[in-house]
Amino acid sequence: MKIFIDSADLSEIKQAYEWGIADGITTNPSLMKKAVNKCKLDGEDINLKGYIKEILLISKDTPVSLEVTETTAQRMIEEGRKLYEMFKEFGNVNIKIPINPSFEENNLTHFDGIKAIKKLSEENIPINCTLIFTPEQALLAAKAGAAFVSPFAGRVDDNLRKRSGMNFNKTDYFPMEGISKNDNGIVSGIDLVKQCVQILRQYNLKTEVLAASLRNTRQVREAALIRADIATLPFDVIRNMLKHSQTFEGMKKFTADVVEEYKNLL
Repeated sequence: MKIFIDSADLSEIKQAYEWGIADGITTNPSLMKKAVNKCKLDGEDINLKGYIKEILLISKDTPVSLEVTETTAQRMIEEGRKLYEMFKEFGNVNIKIPINPSFEENNLTHFDGIKAIKKLSEENIPINCTLIFTPEQALLAAKAGAAFVSPFAGRVDDNLRKRSGMNFNKTDYFPMEGISKNDNGIVSGIDLVKQCVQILRQYNLKTEVLAASLRNTRQVREAALIRADIATLPFDVIRNMLKHSQTFEGMKKFTADVVEEYKNLL
């Protein structure tokens, strides 16, 4: 399973690539806002175009997703083209398009995401379809030509727990109660990812499933077990993947047991 870093923070991105574990980057307007605000707090002047170029340089030909901000098909297509043209020299830009840009149930723009995906894909602009909350959304995005679909596992868990009146921390693993509190057959965020993988593989669709909104290491493990193509992870989740109390205890024991003769060999 490939691991992307879900961040627009240059220091986090650099670290992940220096560790040798990053296979790509996902960003969104919220992450960009967070990065810009951090630079401002540090007293740095920021040129966002130059900042994004730095991200693309660090990523070394691995995919980087940049998201559109408009909500109609034509405007998303225009923005997607503009972003792609602006940074295509780096050869690794993917455009993020929401599966459905509507703000409410009866909005007339339900299919505008699909329209934008189809048009941009036909122009050989790789698309990461975001805000996937059902397997059927993933199927439609794949049929429209998306290179990636991003099911939001963590937010599905949040929604199920909120609807059932549970008190929870967003980083908590969603327990088995999800089986009795399902959302139209989806019992957890990882279950959503699993169903997306099964459907796209069943019909030999080339679209990769990019498990998104993962908040803890157990979700990462389960995404790997169900054969998600990619997991995009916040920096803290990547760091927590290395932690275990017995690893720390083992290090203390081994270090304490080093004899002088062994030290002299080194």
